[in-house]
Amino acid sequence: MKYKDPHKAREAENYERPIASRELILKVLTDSSAPLGFADLADQLDIEDPDQRDALKYRLRAMERDGQIIFNRRKQYLPVSKADLISGRVSGHPDGFGFLIPDDGSDDLFLHAKQMRKLMHGDKALCSVTGVDKKGRREGAVIEVLEHNTEQVVGRYFVRGGIGFVEPDNKRITSDVLIPPGNNGKAKHGQIVSAAIIEHPTNRQQAIGKVVEILGEHMAPGMEIDIALRSHDLPHEWNDEIRQETLKLGDEATEADKQGRVDYRNIPLVTIDGEDSRDFDDAVYVERKGDNWKLVVAIADVSHYVPVGSALDQEAWNRGTSVYFPAQVIPMLPEEISNGLCSLNPSVDRLCMVCEAIIDEDGDILSYEFKEGVMHSAARLTYTKVAAMLVDKDPELRTEYEELLPHLEELYALYKALRRARDVRGSIDFETTETKIEFGKDRKIQSIKPTERNDAHKVIEECMIAANVCAARYLKKHRIPALHRVHPQPDIESLEKVREFLSGIGLSLGGGVEPEPKDYAKLLASVQGRADADLIQTVLLRSLSRAMYSPVSTEKPEAARHFGLAQKDYAHFTSPIRRYPDLLVHRAIRHLIRGGSAADYTYSPVDMAEMGEHCSMTERRADDATRDVMAWLKAEYMMDKVGEVFGGFITAVTGFGLFVELTDIYVEGLVHVTSLKSDYYRFDPMLHRLTGESSGRSFRLGDPITVQVARVDLDERKIDFTLPGADGSKGEKPPKKSKSKKSKSDGKRTKSDGKKPPKRKKRKS
Repeated sequence: MKYKDPHKAREAENYERPIASRELILKVLTDSSAPLGFADLADQLDIEDPDQRDALKYRLRAMERDGQIIFNRRKQYLPVSKADLISGRVSGHPDGFGFLIPDDGSDDLFLHAKQMRKLMHGDKALCSVTGVDKKGRREGAVIEVLEHNTEQVVGRYFVRGGIGFVEPDNKRITSDVLIPPGNNGKAKHGQIVSAAIIEHPTNRQQAIGKVVEILGEHMAPGMEIDIALRSHDLPHEWNDEIRQETLKLGDEATEADKQGRVDYRNIPLVTIDGEDSRDFDDAVYVERKGDNWKLVVAIADVSHYVPVGSALDQEAWNRGTSVYFPAQVIPMLPEEISNGLCSLNPSVDRLCMVCEAIIDEDGDILSYEFKEGVMHSAARLTYTKVAAMLVDKDPELRTEYEELLPHLEELYALYKALRRARDVRGSIDFETTETKIEFGKDRKIQSIKPTERNDAHKVIEECMIAANVCAARYLKKHRIPALHRVHPQPDIESLEKVREFLSGIGLSLGGGVEPEPKDYAKLLASVQGRADADLIQTVLLRSLSRAMYSPVSTEKPEAARHFGLAQKDYAHFTSPIRRYPDLLVHRAIRHLIRGGSAADYTYSPVDMAEMGEHCSMTERRADDATRDVMAWLKAEYMMDKVGEVFGGFITAVTGFGLFVELTDIYVEGLVHVTSLKSDYYRFDPMLHRLTGESSGRSFRLGDPITVQVARVDLDERKIDFTLPGADGSKGEKPPKKSKSKKSKSDGKRTKSDGKKPPKRKKRKS
């Protein structure tokens, strides 16, 4: 049977001497009644030329690495689908076991600690399904490690019994890395080091490494960021090629760059940001047009300066996002671009991509248009100043910005209309507290304070949401491969848990099996003023999925919705300086503005799907790194407070204890169940409650509580609390460790349970 390659044209574009596409190779192997050796496969593909056969070997090896095909012991090829095997990424757990997250999107595969011996977190593996455990989880066995992801680990170097090893800081890597004699790089016992993996783990031996960098002493100022950068493999250095490309761009927009663009320099566009902001990627202007408003949102034109395939582009893709640590930023683009050439600084011309939208008094977008422009910021305003002018009517500021004031008043009026529309849609608003760490001398924490959010923040937020909606509609209309910001509706299991909880307190969530955002919003509004309002909000918040980046499917365009914002179409357009998905959206919009179509666009739908997965990963990676740094800093802040008593409230209830956040300090720790008074405690997962069988004492999510700091472990980034005595001075005996042996706790009495706490996800729009 002769096969025709449906992707022959694509291969011809990519290769001077094209070979069989992956799709064709998979079809031949799938159609075959038995695995094929190399010669048989080449014959089936009608490949006789020796050079072509060599090229085929390289492609087959790549397909092996990607988990598409298997090369068995008989030196034959077969597709993974026929071998009943599953390929995917490995996610390690601090307790030693792990999960295989399948590439095909199917349910995760549980991997016992024994299966994890030759794996490390992030590896790619091929596994078989061996059965189902008591919890209904599919169990797997590792057939082959396809790709080792971890090349370096960062952690503390120890020498015990004459044997050196590195204890990884990343708790998902549970095995130490052995450091043979002569490979310690002169590191001293207890120092923080980075070690390169020279031999990956096997069933019989641990990973072996070599110290390549000594980061410093354990408690050195700034060490927490150095560790996070390396533990999470965050790119943080610029190579010479990137520096050269950046240098060639210069400091200002050239006259040649400005040609052919719409001139917005006579329009008083203004930037509104925080006092400590340094990169300004959005500016706004509003004017009245009869019964409607014209909103102009100008966004820094990063795509003009970062061409596809350039060194800058490749590094921006690699980073995916800027990472914001306390008092330090790891930018997606060099500061000369992010804070200079592309930043919409006042008193200089800047290139921009502009969204013009006509919005009516109901807050509905009637029409929109995208343009390439050049602008000149009229002022660099702050949230504090704008709120003082528009809300507090500060006379001095209103006089200082007299010329801009009419436009700012219209901006505020438009915001109110957009806000009303948001309420009508039923957008979900959760009142959460974000914090900011204030440092003193030697980078020691002075205080942890909540960040204040005023109406000016909300004004800009609504304008950015409107521009993002317009971008998504524009891209969807032209069916061009692009990333949308997708926030799925809650899954069935999460909804069942929410409904069980609500029924226990006499409430219900409307909407049947598929509730809408407005059902969430209605319930939240109805419980305001109740003593358990915070509890209900927390349970609802945790039922939501995490937002992600994904292209729109032509078969299921409705799947691109943003549930939390109650928007059918949503894409990130407004922050290309710090988010790669926004840069991709800009490229798609420019392509359409200049008369292009989906057919002749740089990226294919397959490319965009891969981009979405990568950008979602880099966002999670940044969140994990910043969470680690915050946990370190907060643990360090509490080290000299052991024995002190604080008020707080319960943020999570598990079978092994209570997580408590301290009031006005915003630090979270664990009251382990073994530190409670002698009693058996029954855990009710539906009502998020621990209840003592003898005492009847109950601890519930959201309850106020007084705790005493019992122990702080900086290495583990853990803070243990206990309940103080009656006189508030003597606590009950604290546990030695937050970890303990596991015991069943679903509705059964327990004194301890070694399960890990659920991580509190910060959800983004």
